[in-house]
Amino acid sequence: MAALVETVQAPYLEVTLLLEALYQRFGHDYRAYDRPAVQRKLRPLMDRRALATVSALQEQLLHEAGVAGELLRALAVEPGGLFDDPAFIRELRSVLAPSLRAWAVPKIWLAESASAFDAWALAIVLAEQQIDARTDIVATVANEELMQEMRDATVPVDTLAMWQGQYQAGGGTGDLAGFFDIAGGRARLCARLRERITWFHFSLATDASFNEFQAILCARALPDFGPSLRQRALGVFHDSLARFGVLAIDRQMVPGDEHAGSYHAIGAERHWYKRVA
Repeated sequence: MAALVETVQAPYLEVTLLLEALYQRFGHDYRAYDRPAVQRKLRPLMDRRALATVSALQEQLLHEAGVAGELLRALAVEPGGLFDDPAFIRELRSVLAPSLRAWAVPKIWLAESASAFDAWALAIVLAEQQIDARTDIVATVANEELMQEMRDATVPVDTLAMWQGQYQAGGGTGDLAGFFDIAGGRARLCARLRERITWFHFSLATDASFNEFQAILCARALPDFGPSLRQRALGVFHDSLARFGVLAIDRQMVPGDEHAGSYHAIGAERHWYKRVA
């Protein structure tokens, strides 16, 4: 029995030591992330480097240049394509946009963005709802290098035609390319929508509330968090969300969640809440 317990716990111990090394050596705190989620994210990196154990990865992390950057990319929220979740986009149209109309200058926090596409999709939906000109989007990312890449992102122009169907499945009725500036075979979200997006380096594991928002969206990150980090994130969201603001998260709130009693569930396919206290 002792041998079985050791076999089960050893990988988690290695992950714990790796994350501690990442924090102590480089200052990036992923120590409260869910261990099975971290193990899953590490596997492709370990396969590329032909490493049999997490301990071997830790050895390279501490002694080889560039490994920290690869590790941070591996631990980042898994990105998707533009309008890759049509159900969520439909809820942006039916739940989020109407709730913002009551505010003179609403602010939206897109917490732990997975890619530039999350912010692009949100900006396009707000433009179609004709509230983009008075709405500010703050997109935050824990990895500063990835944040810079998201801010400057472009895609091959042919990609827009591939995404047109997803855009329409999410309720879009126009030509997706009309929201982009195109040059040299590359497409980038048009300037008037980009200027409504502010990219900001922020970690839900270590940083505190930095502004008040009328909406907070965290649609992909929470499944990677361990229990304590999930509660910390919900606490930061509560400290940042205006009363009667809306919160969208990727897991249903339960009675034990931080400040769960302060929210009223909004009937939608995803987990949308209005802060009422």
